[in-house]
Amino acid sequence: MIPNIGPLEIALVLIIAIVVVGPGKLPELGRSAGKGLREFKGTLAGGEDERENS
Repeated sequence: MIPNIGPLEIALVLIIAIVVVGPGKLPELGRSAGKGLREFKGTLAGGEDERENS
């Protein structure tokens, strides 16, 4: 079972991301991740539509 993620864990992940990537590249990385997730969800939704039509 996955434990609940609280604000402390989110803050820790953000701090690690800033240290590893750097504050200048962090917005670009977020945009890229968001775009990838939207594309992935669109692909999944497209695959479901094809199965419904068949």
